[in-house]
Amino acid sequence: MHPTIHPAFARRVVVITGASDGIGAELARQLAPSKPRLVLAARRVDALADVARACEVLGAETLVFETDVGIESDCAKLIAATLERFGALDVLVNNAGVSGHALFEEVTDFGWYADMMRVNYFGALWCTHHALPALKASRGLVVAVSSLAGKIGVPGRTAYSASKFAVAGFFEALRSELVDTGVAVTVVYPGVVATETRRRGYRADGRAAGVSGLDERGAMPVDVCARQIVDAMVSRRRELVMTGRGKLGLWLRLVAPALVDRMARAALAKEPAR
Repeated sequence: MHPTIHPAFARRVVVITGASDGIGAELARQLAPSKPRLVLAARRVDALADVARACEVLGAETLVFETDVGIESDCAKLIAATLERFGALDVLVNNAGVSGHALFEEVTDFGWYADMMRVNYFGALWCTHHALPALKASRGLVVAVSSLAGKIGVPGRTAYSASKFAVAGFFEALRSELVDTGVAVTVVYPGVVATETRRRGYRADGRAAGVSGLDERGAMPVDVCARQIVDAMVSRRRELVMTGRGKLGLWLRLVAPALVDRMARAALAKEPAR
């Protein structure tokens, strides 16, 4: 398949958090043929370097910056480094996040709930806060990757759903605040995507799960997910709800909420997906 080139991203400065693998890395690779200037941020610099090399081969200019979005000073340094290198910022993609799966009654230490909120919610908030003056100057775009679990609560995902609802609520409100500035806000709601995020996520005791707590059959390929996000970025779309099942669930929630609860429970893995 020939790469899709979007002239709107040529020479544009695009910051992507959580760019070392999964959705963030694939998003960078799909944007690269349009020859943007990509700032790739994550904690794993070695993995970021691999993504950067692949993007440079495809035509992008890159900057790799080690970032833990759960630390506000890292978020500030990321934006400062971007402006120092490129002098502008056109698109901020808040993609970094962590997952977790545990029944609420099984959790005895809520430290990882706080950690998840700091990364998933405050990480996006801090990056956006520090980037906002530059985004206003460029009349740019903020993208926030939430989740269908940020629209519909999912059993076993009390921490994750809460963090993703927070992301959605924050960026919905921010969009209203920015309506006269020229800055667009796109909120993305993926369903189950074929990445390692759930296996790396927290279990009830706060340790790495090692398995997914969701039924992974029919998971969306990561390239399909990234392609939908790119299309939404091109059109500066308000929100993107992925999958027909997700859209159906949102509609059913209005007319048959008990049925949606049953559908959510059915999304739990019958056996751990390894």
